[in-house]
Amino acid sequence: MTTLVLSVVGSDRPGLTRALAAAVLAAEGNWLESRLSRLGGLYVGSVLVEIDPARVEDLRAAVRAVDAEGLEVRIAPALEAEDGAGEAVRLSLVGQDRPGIVHQVTGVLSRLEANIESFTTRVSMEPHSGGQLFHMDARLRLPPHLTAADVQAALEEISAEIMVDIALTPAEQE
Repeated sequence: MTTLVLSVVGSDRPGLTRALAAAVLAAEGNWLESRLSRLGGLYVGSVLVEIDPARVEDLRAAVRAVDAEGLEVRIAPALEAEDGAGEAVRLSLVGQDRPGIVHQVTGVLSRLEANIESFTTRVSMEPHSGGQLFHMDARLRLPPHLTAADVQAALEEISAEIMVDIALTPAEQE
């Protein structure tokens, strides 16, 4: 069996997930994991599928039918998962929304060689002032030489500048 990643984007409307699932099933593939959502009015996401290598062309053909419905689907081979060495931590951040927060935080993480395994952001309205609050949640994999305390200290150095509260906690096993 081989694993593939389907990356999808298209105008959001009912039935898109079903059309994608039908394409996978038509090629006798197995839907393993997915992250699908509505973002900016579009249906976007990724799906990890397992399929017999002899059926990959069948999947490509089935996906072309979905493409014809206005959902762009790109197929790429999945890579072997790394051993997961190093501590896994959750990063939660909240603060007044402003340009540059993601750039600065990811700059620190990159400098520390922390790998971002999952990353979500959103903006909400602050209940008292009506201002916009920026929320970031990430799952990080730290290199063996780095501790969560090291990451916390590095992020606290920029937290006053970008005016956010930052919390790091051990990541639960998934």
